[in-house]
Amino acid sequence: MNEHTALVTGANKGIGKHIARLLAAGGLTVYVAARDAARGRRAVEEIGAGARPLTLDVTDPDSVAAAAAQVERLDVLVNNAGIQLSSASPADTDVEELRRTYETNVFAVVAVTNAFLPALRRSPHPRVVNVSSGTASLTWSTNPNPQFTPGSGGFGAYRSSKAALNALTVFYAQTLAEDGFKVNALAPGARATDINPRAAALGGDPAEAAEGALRLALLPDDGPTGGFFSWDGTLVPW
Repeated sequence: MNEHTALVTGANKGIGKHIARLLAAGGLTVYVAARDAARGRRAVEEIGAGARPLTLDVTDPDSVAAAAAQVERLDVLVNNAGIQLSSASPADTDVEELRRTYETNVFAVVAVTNAFLPALRRSPHPRVVNVSSGTASLTWSTNPNPQFTPGSGGFGAYRSSKAALNALTVFYAQTLAEDGFKVNALAPGARATDINPRAAALGGDPAEAAEGALRLALLPDDGPTGGFFSWDGTLVPW
């Protein structure tokens, strides 16, 4: 194995797969974490040298524990796995949809991060990247970014879950700062992935977003922590 290791959740497709590819190309051993083992293996074959399959269902405590037991040391954790079930506003969102969305986008991030903290603590330069969304910015939502529909309140479950993820990013950064951790959130921009039909039709290249994740994954020791950054490196307002 290479000296430095990384783990990317939801890495068998989309932005996660591109992040894993870039990390492997940079010389890291990358655990390509996927819920479906067969899809994970196919992604590893496509990524090539440096990639390692890791079966991981981020919403299954037993799966998380089993995956963590296989990783002795970890330098980079990218919490990329996420879901978006509908475009409904909170007024039209079923509680079960909210629960399922938070299970993957919020609770699972805590479960995975905490499970891999022992491995991350063995790294001299631990980095955690949480893939969030610019649509989670409360500033942009109340003083709308041009890409948003003013006052729409759509995608309520997804956007609120990512806002919660942003808060956790800050709290993890504050808690782990003395241990040398850099914990940051990434707004990848609208990308051509299958997370929703609009993104698939109108989104940009997922590889471009992956470049932003790579930048945060390989931050120097004097780099920022507890920040929210766009794919191009600029700050996103909370």
